[in-house]
Amino acid sequence: MDITTGRPATLAPRGMVTCPHALASQAGIDVLRAGGSAVDAAIATSAALSVLYPHMTGLGGDAFWLIHDAKTGAVKYLNGGGRAAAAANIHWFRERGHAEIPFRGILPATVTTPGAVASWCAAHAAYGRLPLARNLETAIGYARDGFPVTARLAGWIAETALDLVPHPEASAIFIPGGSLPRAGSKLVNADLARTLGAVARDGRSGFYEGAVGAELARFAQQRGGFFTAHDLAAQQATWGEPIRGTYRDLTLCQTPAPTQGFTVLQMLNLLEPLELHKKEFLGPDHVHLMVQAKQIAYHDRDRWLADPAFARVPMDMLISKQHAHERRALIDPLRTLPWDRVPSYGSLKGDTVYIAVVDAEGNAVSLIHSLYGVFGSGVVAGSTGVVLQNRGAYFSLDPNHPNRLEPGKVPLHTLIASLGFRDGKLWSVLGCMGADGQPQIQLQAYVAMLDFGRDIQEALEAPRWLSGRFALGEARDTLHIEGRFASATLDELVRRGHQIDRWGAWNELAGHAHGITIDPASGMLSGGADPRSDGAAIGY
Repeated sequence: MDITTGRPATLAPRGMVTCPHALASQAGIDVLRAGGSAVDAAIATSAALSVLYPHMTGLGGDAFWLIHDAKTGAVKYLNGGGRAAAAANIHWFRERGHAEIPFRGILPATVTTPGAVASWCAAHAAYGRLPLARNLETAIGYARDGFPVTARLAGWIAETALDLVPHPEASAIFIPGGSLPRAGSKLVNADLARTLGAVARDGRSGFYEGAVGAELARFAQQRGGFFTAHDLAAQQATWGEPIRGTYRDLTLCQTPAPTQGFTVLQMLNLLEPLELHKKEFLGPDHVHLMVQAKQIAYHDRDRWLADPAFARVPMDMLISKQHAHERRALIDPLRTLPWDRVPSYGSLKGDTVYIAVVDAEGNAVSLIHSLYGVFGSGVVAGSTGVVLQNRGAYFSLDPNHPNRLEPGKVPLHTLIASLGFRDGKLWSVLGCMGADGQPQIQLQAYVAMLDFGRDIQEALEAPRWLSGRFALGEARDTLHIEGRFASATLDELVRRGHQIDRWGAWNELAGHAHGITIDPASGMLSGGADPRSDGAAIGY
């Protein structure tokens, strides 16, 4: 047969895990084989990634879940977003001359409390079958005995070294002895093994209270940070409902506010009447129309999105077909939409892990877990071994913005996860890393599968584009695009006014996407893993 993709999709009849590190996928599969649920496997995978992929995720980050219960058909949303400390407020930063919250250091590290561990424990209490200690066993072993340094991890440590070196606890783990680790070497994080052990033994209180919580609070106080023992003890994950939309025969569940999941639904609403399936796959119309839909949806995001406990987010309006119909008038099929007419902000800079799990009963987890930037804040919290996130940098210091910094508030989150249904049956578990890139990558994958018949692996390996900027000084409407697109497509996009950044054939900055689809007739699981990552889809 013709070879049309770099690797085939992984097929398996009973259970599957896919994520951006093969050893973490294996940790989840081991838990499934031991009788664990999809949630047990997701926790095992997430914990393993917290050790194996420390530049992208960790116990100091946040997590958001969609959980499908096969018996009832229900989908539950779990918010594991960290909340702003009681002492964190706009005036503190403004009095010290800050126009925005810094990206690195102790301030963003402690503006918000870590939310992921609370979400692990809440999900486990509701859906776990195995002891939490069993789910964390593999992660503890890698942290205690050592874990392999991949070429990607080595590269990101080198890239981020100047941010890690000022923090002795971080540099001791990731640049031991002052030498950058090479690919194929081994790193150890014994402190993190002890922290994971406390969670294995005592659950949520083992992280937010007790010796670990005390050390987190001591470290923040000693270094001039924000969160306290009281803030940590107050951190809880909360249950809710997903938001839903439709595209052709797909019903798509997304994570709600404060996450940007609605932008995927809005982009699909904008595009559905434009009949992408009648356009050339990866042709200029295909790309051009999706980029404009992105710009419109992100403009709405930047205007409205915030923690719904603190701000009115008109979600029903934002995901409605009528709103998309009104906004679709902005789309020009022949020219780019001027940025100053429909401005959008944000950044493509952000690193995350995504985990998809389906178990033998058909239960599924779509889980996104992140530190935000590479190595988050760059800060490891004292003797905990925990890399603290910098998600609080996403807060606005504009007192009139709905996403303004306020005590107890969860910032606008780029983290999103999806579950798709066709004819009432679970069909897809899909997500990706990439800050502002996440909705764009989900959109491209779903369109490839639904409109052009690609399987999950083909959809994830297809040449990818991202609209936006990675850093200050770059135009906000830059269209970064992998070089595997046809030259005729690239030339026509330039002619239509797009500011093109031509990447090589593959670029890790295009994000890591992973997913599982389920054959509606046979129930066979089909897993995809992004070759831009170190991941694998593993099934049994």
